[in-house]
Parts: sequence; C-alpha cells; structure tokens
Amino acid sequence: MLTEINFDGIIGPTHNYAGLSRGNIASSSHAGDVSQPRAAALQGIDKMRHNLALGLAQGFFMPLDRPDAAWLAALGTTLDAAEPHLRAQAWSASSMWAANAATVSPAPDSADGKCHLTVANLMTMPHRSHEWQGTLAQLRLAFAHPAFAVHGPVPAPFGDEGAANHMRLCAGHGAPGVEIFVYGVGGGRFPARQHLDASKAIARHHRLDPAKTLFIRQSDTAIQGGAFHNDVVAVANERVLFTHETAFEDREGAHAQIRAAFPEVEIVEVPASAVSLPDAIKSYLFNAQLVSLPDGAGMGLVVPTEARETQSVWNWLEAHVAGNGPIRRLFPVDVRQSMANGGGPACLRLRVVADPATIDPRFIADADKLDAIADVVARHWPEAIAPGDLASPALAADVRRARTALLAALDLSELG
Repeated sequence: MLTEINFDGIIGPTHNYAGLSRGNIASSSHAGDVSQPRAAALQGIDKMRHNLALGLAQGFFMPLDRPDAAWLAALGTTLDAAEPHLRAQAWSASSMWAANAATVSPAPDSADGKCHLTVANLMTMPHRSHEWQGTLAQLRLAFAHPAFAVHGPVPAPFGDEGAANHMRLCAGHGAPGVEIFVYGVGGGRFPARQHLDASKAIARHHRLDPAKTLFIRQSDTAIQGGAFHNDVVAVANERVLFTHETAFEDREGAHAQIRAAFPEVEIVEVPASAVSLPDAIKSYLFNAQLVSLPDGAGMGLVVPTEARETQSVWNWLEAHVAGNGPIRRLFPVDVRQSMANGGGPACLRLRVVADPATIDPRFIADADKLDAIADVVARHWPEAIAPGDLASPALAADVRRARTALLAALDLSELG
C-alpha cells in the first residue's frame, strides 16, 4: 500500500553557525553564534517522535561524513591549512535539511510505474555542492528495490535544490497527481537557486505526463525577501495548496494553471495584509509540514514554535482553524537550532510516497530506533561548537567518531 513517509535528516555533530547560505536571512543573522549540535539533533528526534505519535510514517537519513577532507583535497588544501571560509564549507552539516536531498515523483505519476528520485546537485552554494555524492549513496541503499528509480544529479550549471522547490497535488497520496516545479530567475542581491532547465530535466527523467506537470516561476519579491526556496512561501498536500500571496511571480496566472491541471484544488492563500512576507519568513509559517492525519481527521500543520510567537501568523492560523478551512489542527514543535540556521520543520524532511515494504527497513523509524539514535547523540554529539572550534583537529576526530557510532548503532556502517 502506498503511504507518504517523511524522511528526516538526522542533525549531524558538526552543526554550526557559519552563515554560509547567502539569501537565507536566518542563517546570515546567526553567523558566528555558538551552536548546540546535541540539542539540535535531539530537537529533530523529538519532531520525529511527535509525528510518529500522530500516526504518520517516518524515516530518516544519516548525517554525511564531515568535515569533508576529500573535498578540501580536491581544492588542494587540508583541514589544517584551509582558509577559514573553505574550512567552514567543509564542516557544514547542511545535509540535515533533507527537503534538499532529492526531488521525488511517486509511481502513480510516472509512465513506467516506478517511484523516481533525482538527487539534488545543490551547486549554487559551495558548502552544499559536495553533498550529492553522500546523499546519492544513501538513496541508492534505502531505495534499492525495483519499485524505485534513483537518478544522479542534473549537471552543472543548472542549479537544482530538490523537493524544496517541488509540490504535488492529488486526490490522495496513492492517486495520480499533478506535479508543480517552482523555479527562480536570477537577478538582485540574492541568487535564484532552482533553474527552469533543471526542473524540466527532472520531469523528463521521471517520465511525467506533460499535461500533469507545471513549471511556475517563484516571485522575485519572495526570493529577494529571503524566500530562498519555494517551501518558505508555499506548501501543498493532497488537494490543498497553502501559499502566501507573494509566492509566485504571476499570481493569477499560476493559480489559473493549477486549477486547470487539478480542478479539485483548494488554494488557501494568506494575504500580505494579514501576514507580511517578513513575518512569514521569520516564522517559517509555510515551511511547515502540512500532513493528512489518520482516520479521516483532516489536515494538520506541524509548525515551528516561532509561528506561535509571531502574533500576525498565530492570529491568522487560529482564525483559519476556527473557520471551515482544510487545516484542522496546529502542532507547534521546537526546532530552534535548525531555525536559527535557516531551516524549519519542512526543511528537515523529504516526502516519499511508496510502499514501506519496498524500503530498506534500516531507514524506517520506530520508537526504539529513535531512542537508540538519541542515546548515541547524548553520548557523542558535541554540546557546543563556536566558530573558532572548526580549526580543532581534536574536534574533527570527535565528530567523525560520533558519526561512526551512529552508523554502527543502526547497522549502516557501509555508509562510512
């Protein structure tokens, strides 16, 4: 039976605030702060526990091997000798944001009846551009069953940032759907990270029906306001599109395209007069998990606690829930360490619609596995990392041992 499974990235032991993500306001504003890798990972685990308690299917991905000495070697340097900006890029724990791991098209949408995954190249940002090899190894292991087709990255220079710029509308997760690829156009102080040609290439690889595949331009206003990915201003689940008024460059044209391709759509638009774009980005209102609750309980929105603390956002959400809108319940979760680095609840997860029996069970979460992960984190993850600590050979050795311990605990040492 096809089920939507959220695969969360386990926050790695090198989680730090180097402010590497240009255009990501939260990341830039916390540059130089002291991070708390242990607390960050435990917050992420608690979010997974929360979703399991809601009756949702949950998986996870391993943190990548960091600091990435091989990447520095390709640049002709080492951890000891690297310039500070290169060293920070080698230390990055950004693979925690699994929404950028890949783009996923479920089997009902593809001509060959397979679930297709294309690993994101993440080429726009140097600290993320060397993620895809480690991510691809995990995808090929987790989704090795013939029910899946796992593709390598779109080649440079066509930037692809994965599911954070992709939405799907459908009558139910196991039903055929309409896939929406949102791209940006360069210009301004912040880069557009998703290229139209990359999105089109993925759609071809995934063998999607052109009549059920849309390419919609993200608004320049959103990008330059700090919505570096579409999932900062819009999210979809089944028949519902939850979006900010400023999400798309041609708002009326985008809505018309979507309605023509999927007439059942319910567009829930938050007007800028009710929630400003800065408030939407600060609170990560749309970087929430819009989920279908079991047993016909409607849809719930898993939001960061920052949404509750932003008055305009919480006022709008409470009014919506009190009315007849499709979002029936609100679930605030504490992911402050991730939020401070620019990623909310939706950034931390990759949605995969598949039969759980076809997935390597080592990547599927249950209460016991999450307890085991939390135990490793509590024993091995650093409590704090300050910017100057990235030059420490002892810390580099410690975080590698921490990851090795996690791989061993989950019988995934082959990813070492």
